[in-house]
Amino acid sequence: MSKATSFPWLPGHRRHRGGPSAPRMAVTAVRIPDPRVTQLPLEFFPKGPQIFIHEGVRQSLERRFELAFDGPVQLAVTDNRRRMVTHHLTRGTLRVRVHMMFLGAPDKVLEALVRYVLEGHRAASQIIGQFIDQNLYRIRAAQPVTRPVRTKGRAHDLATIAEDVNARYFGAAHGDVLTTWGRRTRPAASRRASIKLGSYSPLERLIRVHPVLDQDWVPRYFVAYIVFHEMLHHAIPPVVVGGRTVMHPPEFSRREREFRKYERALQWEAGHIDRLLRAA
Repeated sequence: MSKATSFPWLPGHRRHRGGPSAPRMAVTAVRIPDPRVTQLPLEFFPKGPQIFIHEGVRQSLERRFELAFDGPVQLAVTDNRRRMVTHHLTRGTLRVRVHMMFLGAPDKVLEALVRYVLEGHRAASQIIGQFIDQNLYRIRAAQPVTRPVRTKGRAHDLATIAEDVNARYFGAAHGDVLTTWGRRTRPAASRRASIKLGSYSPLERLIRVHPVLDQDWVPRYFVAYIVFHEMLHHAIPPVVVGGRTVMHPPEFSRREREFRKYERALQWEAGHIDRLLRAA
């Protein structure tokens, strides 16, 4: 028996996008971001990100497999980007590798995981596939950040703002999303006709905020709103409807209105857009 399941599809699973936003990150598995692009007061980590696993939870999941398999099982927890579940049988021992998102998963998901690995159960693969779709944010970035991450501005500290937004609105689930001030670019014309105040790169898991917002006259709550909007893009991926990619599906729009000063932020932007364009 040898089987490898790759992200993002499982056999028999029709991919679904735009489901409920991701829940809070389980404490059973924690990723320490790459120290080359984050400012951590820790000096003992080597290059690159690390994961720390709750061994008791890992052993509990391993025991589930042992009871169903009726034989020795070796369970490894990974931080892979593409292969979420792999397994093979070697000399009577079942060796299973699962992504860390499965630690702390609901019983229904864990039961389906065992059935899928041992039986290739079609309905179980559907449950696992849906769970993966709802936890895409737990898969680490597919592309490293090549430019320096700059969070400390002259007027606003993006690191503090992003931490507050993540804790208040996302249950601290998106701590490995980086935030940086973008680069100032000069338009071809003498004056801009439009301006993009924020962007999100899913490949890098990086939010970029336009540096024109790093000014004393720009309120902190508006910068927080821009960060919140881009972090929502991480939590709620685009959906494809009729062959067209919808960046702001209904769930996105609903969640965006949860921002505490949503209306005030929109009013401030409308009243100051000309000044932002002149300053960009």
